[in-house]
Amino acid sequence: MITQQFHTVGQVAVLAGVTVRTLHHYDRIGLLVPSERSEQGYRLYDYGDLERLRQIRLLRELRFSLDAIGQMLDATAYDRRSALVGQRELLRERQERTEKIIFGVDRALTALEEEKEMNRTEMFEGLEEFDHEQYQEEAERRWGHTDAYRESMRRTRRYGKNDWARIKEEGETVMARLADLLADGAQAAGRAAMDLAEEHRCHIDRWFYPCSHGMHRALADMYTADPRFMEYFEKRGQGLATFVQDAIKANAARARSRS
Repeated sequence: MITQQFHTVGQVAVLAGVTVRTLHHYDRIGLLVPSERSEQGYRLYDYGDLERLRQIRLLRELRFSLDAIGQMLDATAYDRRSALVGQRELLRERQERTEKIIFGVDRALTALEEEKEMNRTEMFEGLEEFDHEQYQEEAERRWGHTDAYRESMRRTRRYGKNDWARIKEEGETVMARLADLLADGAQAAGRAAMDLAEEHRCHIDRWFYPCSHGMHRALADMYTADPRFMEYFEKRGQGLATFVQDAIKANAARARSRS
């Protein structure tokens, strides 16, 4: 049984490991509004507020933006248990990758201390998920002759860690919102889905290369044709690859009708 006990903003900051300033910001933007106020106007948080804050912290750990988190938590179709199961799966995947890498580092340290070579069949275990070179080589082979590829290489060489973090957050936010629409039974050709498809196109256009609606349609075809793309989308929602593809094509058709 949950008892009705209130906590001050300072107490919540200590409990959750966040700053008071962060809690004030969450209140201002409506993400976490305390359930009560004292007679002096001080914020007071109950158990439900703490539970919502825990969800916010989890979703932030999974790189969702504050805007996306607010939409997910406030959606009428939001299912807390399903969300927790999905979050646990993503965190376990991250944990497994990290543990494999740590294990590999430990073996490298042991080999260094014992002044011997690592087992050559084991020395790259745990790094499979980080082998981005194979995709870059494939991209260069397939599109290296295009202006879009050269422009993408020119832009991305300038990006630092903060740029890549922002790129990932923006992309994941759009995908999370598309997954929410799919879960809510929205139509891929509906305005909300098409608007998000346009955000996705603009995201590519802004960060990588000029992305016309025609090029966006071509990318969408890959989302269901390439198993790696399918895996990326399906982890976020069953049927999401086809839903995104259809939304992109509907958005391209909308753009043609307006021109």
